[in-house]
Amino acid sequence: MIHITDKSQCCGCTACVSVCPKRCIRMTEDDEGFLYPKVDAVACANCGMCEQVCPELCSDDVRTPVQVYAAKNRNEEIRMASSSGGIFTLLAEKIIDCGGVVFGARFDANWDVVHDYAETREGLSAFRGSKYVQSRVEGCYQKAKSFLQQGRKVMFTGTPCQIAGLKNFLRKDYDNLLTVDVVCHGVPSPKVWQIYLTEIVRENGKNSVLPHRIDKKTEIESIDFRSKSTGWKKYSFALTLSEETADGEKNTVLLSTNFYKNPYMNAFLLDLNLRLSCYNCPAKGGKSGSDLTIADFWGINEVLPDFDDDKGISLVLVYSEKGQYWLNGLNFEYETTDFQSGQKKNRAILYSCRKPVNRSFFFRQLKQNGSVIQAYDDCSSTALNKRVRRFIYRKLGI
Repeated sequence: MIHITDKSQCCGCTACVSVCPKRCIRMTEDDEGFLYPKVDAVACANCGMCEQVCPELCSDDVRTPVQVYAAKNRNEEIRMASSSGGIFTLLAEKIIDCGGVVFGARFDANWDVVHDYAETREGLSAFRGSKYVQSRVEGCYQKAKSFLQQGRKVMFTGTPCQIAGLKNFLRKDYDNLLTVDVVCHGVPSPKVWQIYLTEIVRENGKNSVLPHRIDKKTEIESIDFRSKSTGWKKYSFALTLSEETADGEKNTVLLSTNFYKNPYMNAFLLDLNLRLSCYNCPAKGGKSGSDLTIADFWGINEVLPDFDDDKGISLVLVYSEKGQYWLNGLNFEYETTDFQSGQKKNRAILYSCRKPVNRSFFFRQLKQNGSVIQAYDDCSSTALNKRVRRFIYRKLGI
């Protein structure tokens, strides 16, 4: 029986919930906004299946990729709408064109991040772009298994712990399954994200941004964590609002800030709002069992400067023959490179971030003030902000 006594030992992948034959495990939210499994001990049959699929309890060994690429989509429109080089879309389109299904993370109506699936090329647009919030996987593992058993090709994308959870849940390898994880710095709290959304819109003269709490005339039109309007390396956080006027017309407002000036992004990059398990991730370094890993190729300007145009370059790590098979024939530009060059400026491939000494203070201040901006400011200083900026620039190799 899964019993969480140390929250750092649960990544929230939901594999335990998905595999339980008695359906006696549910995910419950803690004070920080993260979901953890809770077992109905009376209904539990003590079969142990939940423990057998837990990535924290059943972690694989670190793997070295068999091939490493720097890659970019030839379609400039797709690449500019993607966080890095747009390789996810090429892979996903290939799966869709074979009659397959693609799972990924999207925003829901309340701008929470959820996992879902698409069966058309048009449906893939919701999955593009980074979303720095832990997604709700909910029933996607069972849905993926159902599609696989029907013989359909399935591409499942997610964080390493989500891929590890899926692989453990399935308990067998499917020839028609392609698993793709993203290099993950860590997953921020959905609760912190919603507080920030409400706060930033109120700060700009609105009442709220959540549909069940706001003036119905005010809506969020789009959110882009990694807008390339100022370049790939110096990306911006961009949020577009629309407000209906008295005569029925719509006014739109673009709120855009450089990432190093945005409180939410800085809290994320300083590891303040991450899940406790992210400080000791059980699935980094290929341990997820994925076929492919995709990331930003930070430091490409040093490794392959002629290939860098500041529009986004993907780092693609190939771990299996299946992964290489699906890459073959894609309409993308690429250069082969080595793993050392790829991970030099991307430590998150192999290493977990360190837990900040002021993480608990951040959440206490957030609870006290109800403000992400204030909680971040309380954890910061002028000198610290300068160090943050130097840290981020050094991380991106700029």
